[in-house]
Amino acid sequence: MSNSTKFTIHEDWTVVILGFLIIGISLFIFLPEIPIFKWTNGTDLINNIFEIKNLQTIGFQFLYFIVIGIIGTILVGKSVKNFVLGFPIVYFLTIIALILAGNTEVKALNLEAVIFSLAIGLIIGNFFKLPEWFRSALSTELFVKIGLVLLGTSVIFSDILKAGSLGLIQALVVVLSVWYFAFWLCRKLKVDDELTMMISSAVSICGVSAAIATSGAIKGDSKKLSYVISIVLVTAIPMMIFMPIIAKYFNFPEEVTGAWLGGSIDTSGAVVASGTLVGETALKISTIVKFSQNVLLGLAAFAISIYWTYTHNKSSEVQESKPTLGVIWERFPKFVIGFIVASVVFSFFVAPETRDELKESLKNLQGLWFALAFTSIGLETNFRDLFQNNSRKPLFAFLIAQLFNIIITLFIAFLLFNT
Repeated sequence: MSNSTKFTIHEDWTVVILGFLIIGISLFIFLPEIPIFKWTNGTDLINNIFEIKNLQTIGFQFLYFIVIGIIGTILVGKSVKNFVLGFPIVYFLTIIALILAGNTEVKALNLEAVIFSLAIGLIIGNFFKLPEWFRSALSTELFVKIGLVLLGTSVIFSDILKAGSLGLIQALVVVLSVWYFAFWLCRKLKVDDELTMMISSAVSICGVSAAIATSGAIKGDSKKLSYVISIVLVTAIPMMIFMPIIAKYFNFPEEVTGAWLGGSIDTSGAVVASGTLVGETALKISTIVKFSQNVLLGLAAFAISIYWTYTHNKSSEVQESKPTLGVIWERFPKFVIGFIVASVVFSFFVAPETRDELKESLKNLQGLWFALAFTSIGLETNFRDLFQNNSRKPLFAFLIAQLFNIIITLFIAFLLFNT
């Protein structure tokens, strides 16, 4: 029999299903125990981290996550065999990152586990040749989006209404101004049309997701898309680390910092990581602002597909791909729905005492999904990819546009969120 009829679900819907499966388990079945990773010296390391009960908790957590991961792998139609072989490696590396981040001196420096996850992944991914089956088993987007759905349980709806309207205003101003600046700059530097569209969308809206959506809307070249994604991922690393440091040095309010981070950093995972470095308020505001930009993704893809159709209308293939209103729904990031529904459920349908009981456990699960995602990002990011393109102009265009984005977003964040 043919495999062409194999049932699959879009990744964004899959993460919504998995996110609510985890929430349902926590609400109605059991709360997974939280492993201990805090330590000060070698004695603590042995007595606390490597104590039998704690290792059993870590082991049970591994089984919990791999089962969820297998379900997700089946739903999106990827290789279960490759995931089962590859996930234990990603999990082990992530546990190392959590142990390193658990040191009290490291915590005093505000170095979170996601930074160590990313660093470990980058070292291994750039100094060792990883087999293709292992790379294909990495589920970065799946991991980070599950974490984002779970993050909705900690954001009460009144926060979304309060910050979301401001976030949407900021998103509109930033997306329009940065997109047109990047577009103009790419034209000045004579970057080709496909890269121009992908770079403009990636730097102004939401990084990887925007680049992928734009590539789909214009039927872009996959190698050019890979090039843009590499730029987005690599530039997100220093921004994720140094923007919180700058904000703390100049004593920016947490609300302003969160809006700045959410509006400037191009990947949702990096926004979460940088927000975590600043504080809980910054994390919530940065996530809401980033989601406000994500909401515009479907509309942007629709507008881009119309523009591309009527400016590159030279072949029957393009004629056949005239945009429809369905493009908005097709390009809309569905995991945002999961985040909002989780927030609504925990705002209006879960008792405050139950929320308090679940808070730490869900936060632990959310944090581990993010850490797994950043281990995966590091493993799949190769710095050499940035220089495979013959021209450096697209890289320069992206960097200059990103600097413009950082400056204008900070200005708008102060205007809207400095209350």
